[in-house]
Parts: sequence; C-alpha cells; structure tokens
Amino acid sequence: LAAASAALAVPAAAPPPNAPLPAGAGATAKRLAATTGSLYEAIDAWRASDAPWAPRELRLWALDQQRLYLALGLRRRSDGEAVLRRLPPGLRRTARDVLVARRALVRLTPPTRRPLSSFRTGPAEPAPRLLRHYREAERRFRVPWNVLAAVNFVETAFGKVRSPSTAGAQGPMQFLPSTWRAYGLGGDVHDPRDAILGAANYLRASGASRNLRRALYAYNHSDLYVDAVLAYARVIGRDLRAFYGFHAWQVFVRTPAGYRRITRP
Repeated sequence: LAAASAALAVPAAAPPPNAPLPAGAGATAKRLAATTGSLYEAIDAWRASDAPWAPRELRLWALDQQRLYLALGLRRRSDGEAVLRRLPPGLRRTARDVLVARRALVRLTPPTRRPLSSFRTGPAEPAPRLLRHYREAERRFRVPWNVLAAVNFVETAFGKVRSPSTAGAQGPMQFLPSTWRAYGLGGDVHDPRDAILGAANYLRASGASRNLRRALYAYNHSDLYVDAVLAYARVIGRDLRAFYGFHAWQVFVRTPAGYRRITRP
C-alpha cells in the first residue's frame, strides 16, 4: 500500500472532517487508495511510538476512509464494482469485504427516526487493551479473536455506542439481561473485558468450534448480521492495521436525511 500511495501522490495532511467526497469511480478509487495508505502509515508510526492514544491526524485519515465506505455502501452494486476494479490489487480484496459488510448493515438497519440526542456515546477502550481481551478470550474459548473484534465493532463500534438497543441489549457486546445471566461468567456487562469473555463463552456454547456461522446466527438472528461480522473479521484477520483503523472510525447514525456523525475525530 505504501508504494501505491506514493504513486497516487498522497496529500501531506488528512482531509478535514467534512471534506467533499469525490464523484466518479476513478476519483473515488484514487482517494480511497491514498487515504488507506496514509492511514496505515499513520498507524505504523503510532504503534512504534509510546503514545497511548491515536493522534488526531490518524483519526482524520480513518474518518475519511469511513466516509468513503459509507457512501459506497449506499450506492448501486455496479458503482461499487467500478471502484473496486480501479483499486490497487493489495487493497481490492479488503475493500470488497468492507463493502460486503456495509451493504449487509444497510439492509439490516433501516434509517432511524430517533432524535440524535437520544444516542449516548463514549470513548472506546484503547485498541491495544481490547486486543489483549480478544486474544485472552480466544485462548479460553477457542473463538477467533478477529471474530470477537468484528462482533464488538458491529454491535457498538468497540464500545463507543453506550445506548441500549431497542430490545434492551446492553454493554459493548450487546447482551440481553437473561443471556448475560446465563453466559456472563458473573461479570459486569458494561466492562469491555467481561463482555468480550461473555460473548466468547456464548459463541462457544452455540457451537462456534463446529460452525462459526451458525454460532453467530444464534448471537443475532440475521444472515445479514452474520455476513457483516464475517466480512469484517476477514479484513481484520488479514491485516492488524485494519483493526486499528476501524477502532478509529467514528459513530454515524443513518437517518432519513442520510448519515449523521455523532462523535468527533
């Protein structure tokens, strides 16, 4: 990606939060490749430093990448394919999986008419700490860490979304109270480590070692949900920088008027 980014003349600074998005497949592919290359370079530099939190420039690159994918996820499939064909080969497979996830989530979650003020948000647990929780859960329950990360991402944007679901599910892995009592291992449903271990326990009990797709369906009874989780898990599993990039994404709410961002980079 670094070589591809250099060839595409990556800008020195990330676009501002509401920078206009490009029109046309060629311009969109060029921007997505350049942004992803710059994001991954920023992630490499941050992980090599001692800074505990991702710098603002990294979060701005992540926001630009996210806005591009959100827009593509709403467009016709043929538009997305036209963009994919123009991407560097090293990015094409990743972008295809992200679009699979985005299209599934668009179909799964129609626009909300709830006021934006009704959504509660907060900071996510730091990415390195979450990674330790996923890997601990994988060791204990034999559920792939990247699948747990993808569930955490799809459910609450790694814990940034603090509001309970319309069904009453709570915490960063979104458990109903009855399910948490059965599988939560006596922990706190709002604690990231406890919630991740509880989710791994539930997925194992649902047969994750034999049929991961069926176990995820037990977690959320929707094939679209399963498609989105597995697509994001593939991306995260191929390149750890994708996990750090997704962790830096913001929270958007889809309304009848379009996406509205409710957290700041």
